[in-house]
Amino acid sequence: MYERNGEQYFVVDSHLHFWDASPQNWVKGQEQYAKGWIECFHAYMGLGPPETHWPLEKFMKYSEEDFVKDVFEDGHVDVGIFQSTYLKSWYTGGFNTAERNATMAEKYPDKLIVNGRFDPRDGEAGLKQLEEDAKRYNLKGVKVYTAEWHNGSRGWKLTDPEAQVFLDKCKELGIKNIHAHKGPTIWPLDKDAFDVKDIDVAATMNPELNFIVEHVGLPRIEDFCFMATQEPNVYAGLAVVIGGLMHARPRFFNKVMGELLFWVGEDKMLFASDYGIWEPKWQVEGFIDWAMPATEEYADYPAVTTATKKKIMGLNAAKLYDIEVPVELQLRDGGTPAAKEDAQLVESA
Repeated sequence: MYERNGEQYFVVDSHLHFWDASPQNWVKGQEQYAKGWIECFHAYMGLGPPETHWPLEKFMKYSEEDFVKDVFEDGHVDVGIFQSTYLKSWYTGGFNTAERNATMAEKYPDKLIVNGRFDPRDGEAGLKQLEEDAKRYNLKGVKVYTAEWHNGSRGWKLTDPEAQVFLDKCKELGIKNIHAHKGPTIWPLDKDAFDVKDIDVAATMNPELNFIVEHVGLPRIEDFCFMATQEPNVYAGLAVVIGGLMHARPRFFNKVMGELLFWVGEDKMLFASDYGIWEPKWQVEGFIDWAMPATEEYADYPAVTTATKKKIMGLNAAKLYDIEVPVELQLRDGGTPAAKEDAQLVESA
């Protein structure tokens, strides 16, 4: 719980990692990609405040103690959601697997949720693994990484027939939240494999599922906004938006947030720190203190209220994941968090 100016905020960080990108985990013969990947990740950390930057060695594999201090003790996070990313073409034991994340969640069951993953190119073995993971981790969500390399393939789409088989399996297993990385690429992956176009079809054809578009399709923000405003089950995951833009590109941050609030709406936006790329502390504190500039340039964007920030910081994600929110931290007014029927333009100031 974070308190500021007499207001209390329930904080759900909807995009966390506990990765291992150390050299000991690099696949032999693929070292250049494993090394290049984590170095590119590390470069993104440079978009945060200088005092929050880590040396590369720590960034490759931070400790449980680092995680607990940065996320819970200093970071104001009440509940965190792990998003699993495997990348086994480059990392022997996987980069950020559900199994590794679960080692943390087992120690902090009231504060951490593990999301699984699927890749339709895994076929029957992948369906079996998804079912096993769903039972083992009580999955309510999965992360999909459509640009991941796999046996010579450099990506897939949610519109692929094989992907629909996995989406149907998710419905069967009660997994309702599909988190799709659709944003900035990391070398050596292909930028176009993260295009948001396949979300449009998948969301329309699977209204029972929620599609949380991680990184809001950046740099394709307009494509995402115009698509998400017509799809009531598409949500905006704010990882990279806050961590990558709020400090380094504040004017662009204002524009992106304004477009999201105008088209997508405050009920369908989820706070995410993207830890360990960026620590949540400065993001939580900075976002709560942030206000849309009162200038003509931003005059046609919706008003940002305390209720807006409470929804974004945690109440929307809590609704999607059935997380119990203490009564005193719930909204007394200001609408219903994560309400699909409220997928409409927010009233302008």
